[in-house]
Amino acid sequence: MNKVKVWVSELRAPFLTGTIIPIVLGTVIAWMRNSAFNPLFFVLALMGGIFVHLGANVVNDYFDYKSGNDTLNKEFVRPFSGGSRTIPSGLLTPREVLAGAIVLFTLATIIGLYFTLVVGYFMLVLIAVGLFSAYFYTGRPFNLAGKGIGEAIVGLNFGLLMTLGAFYVQTGALSIVPLVAAVPVALLITAILYINAFQDYSADKAVGKNTWVVRLGREKASIAYAGMMYAAYAAILVAALLRVIPVYTLIALITFPLTVKSISNARQFHSSSLQLALSNALTIVVHLFTGILLVLGYMLSVFAPLTLGFLVVLSSAVICIALTFVLFRKIAYGKKPV
Repeated sequence: MNKVKVWVSELRAPFLTGTIIPIVLGTVIAWMRNSAFNPLFFVLALMGGIFVHLGANVVNDYFDYKSGNDTLNKEFVRPFSGGSRTIPSGLLTPREVLAGAIVLFTLATIIGLYFTLVVGYFMLVLIAVGLFSAYFYTGRPFNLAGKGIGEAIVGLNFGLLMTLGAFYVQTGALSIVPLVAAVPVALLITAILYINAFQDYSADKAVGKNTWVVRLGREKASIAYAGMMYAAYAAILVAALLRVIPVYTLIALITFPLTVKSISNARQFHSSSLQLALSNALTIVVHLFTGILLVLGYMLSVFAPLTLGFLVVLSSAVICIALTFVLFRKIAYGKKPV
């Protein structure tokens, strides 16, 4: 049982919202626009995405330990930064962690090859890009994060490609629509990785892991964080006004006050690890609720008003909006989110 608990900590499952949101969004777009929904394909796509995500988490721990990053990192704030700490704590050996990553990547590959056979060969592209990005994010010789492109790779994979992939396995076709719809999701998942790198700044700099935060410095990086977050809302607004995505998706703008608070906190406490944790948490919350509201907006656009389906989806949206405002009120009165 102790080993199981250690592996639960190693996998960092709470961050799987980064995978679940784009896959659900891509599936719903296929369902709403193309009337295509295969429950088995949805479950398998979700499992494949989760295996890649978990594999990336695990192998990143391995390479961060091997580079000396984990040993040097004294500013990390769990669970947002610094990895799982299972190797430095002696709970798992580097070999065990690497083996776990290989198993997870193998499971993802099996699912991807299945989709290649039953859906289409474009899945091979998605498999290749996903596995390459996940392993070489910090893996040698490419070390994408160290070259300053890790954040863009995360946005590409956990935003654009996962949404497009989920759409593709349902429809067997490619479309620009899921890519446009995924832009805000891509920006927000990039922002999660980006804000979490602030606490890792000193250790990353010491080992040559030249993330955007290391390259810019924390003060300038906090300005770029603001631009990234605001750009997500601009993407929703422009796409909706151009009718590329349904006008109902504008309900996702409701999370904007949380973003303003997160940006304000990051600008003030960019170099104070503990105080910055509020922004770490809020960025995750904003990604989650904005993604859910985008999904619900798509669903509202299809159901006729006052039908049972419309009312159920509308009720779900109201609940998300209410939770957003409750969270904002707690923060406004000086309470951190639970």
